[in-house]
Amino acid sequence: MRVALDVSAVPARVTGAGRYVVEIARRLPSVGVELTLVSRRNDRDRWHAWSPDASVDPIVPSARGSRLIYEAWRLGTSPVARAAAVWHGPHYTMPHRGKTPSVVTVHDLTFFTHPQYHESKKAVFFRRAITYATTHANVIICVSDFTARQLHELLPGHSPIVVAPHGVDLDRFRPNADVAFEGSDVPFVLFLGTVEPRKGLDTLLDAFAEVAREVPDVELWLAGQSGWAEESVSRLVEAHPVRERIRRLGFVDDAVLPSLLGRARVVVYPSRVEGFGLPVLEAMACGAVVVTSSGTVMEDIAAGTTLLSVPGDVTALATAIVKGIELDDRSRADLTQRARQRAATFTWATSVQRHLDAYEMAMRP
Repeated sequence: MRVALDVSAVPARVTGAGRYVVEIARRLPSVGVELTLVSRRNDRDRWHAWSPDASVDPIVPSARGSRLIYEAWRLGTSPVARAAAVWHGPHYTMPHRGKTPSVVTVHDLTFFTHPQYHESKKAVFFRRAITYATTHANVIICVSDFTARQLHELLPGHSPIVVAPHGVDLDRFRPNADVAFEGSDVPFVLFLGTVEPRKGLDTLLDAFAEVAREVPDVELWLAGQSGWAEESVSRLVEAHPVRERIRRLGFVDDAVLPSLLGRARVVVYPSRVEGFGLPVLEAMACGAVVVTSSGTVMEDIAAGTTLLSVPGDVTALATAIVKGIELDDRSRADLTQRARQRAATFTWATSVQRHLDAYEMAMRP
């Protein structure tokens, strides 16, 4: 099977949806896919290193605006697209021209359900792109049942759906990872994710003021690259009553990430809405006590192995964090063992197989 995978939207620092694209690109050649990665013109070496058994065709303009125009009107009729049995757009979008059967991944529907958590122009663009893709692609991949349900509700008449949840590398994300980092002897609560409004950092910072009064020595560590409206979080940190106990780590290197997750007293992911919530799964695999949001896809993923808080509820979040910090050794070991066992049910091998199912479905007459 010859597949062209559009990797041109993956940024320099890989997180979330970008991590998904990298993991799929790494694994598809090992299951018999003749894979071509369609990258930005200045991005060949990185993709060749990540997926050495794939071909890389660096034909997409690097500038975002030019890239999107090129994808819509030229990429679908390019030689790489015409030579492929399936075209896969892993980030909501697809070419508007061309005859190659296409598969598009939809990560979440927040551009429809929570447009206030995105830049307005971006929300408008992706609402149009998702509406087009879900009616013109041969098959849609959703990364969770949660996203698939929302797609059914919001965009009836869509193309067939294959649900392909993300996985976790249990060899890398494991308890007691032995990478040391500065300050690791300090008890800390960890947030991991892009710093942007929907992640619930405003609620977390208010909750940490309450936590700090009850647990005098604990710190709050914020890990993740800056996203849209990050400056509002910076202002909240600067004005925080215990700002000396808050650390901004910025983007965290992959080599350190498992150790950071495993050594946190609590990993907290208070996002208001997600399509999957990969940091929760990775923290579970590392044996962390996790606090995340009820009524979201993260609750579905955790299946009773995390502590939950209502999104936006400061006191409830503070209570859950303190509970996680103060768990006795036996309760902590039981919770984290069950979390690790649950995480083990999410594998990249299964995700890849679901992708193969989607590709085969797309090729059917």
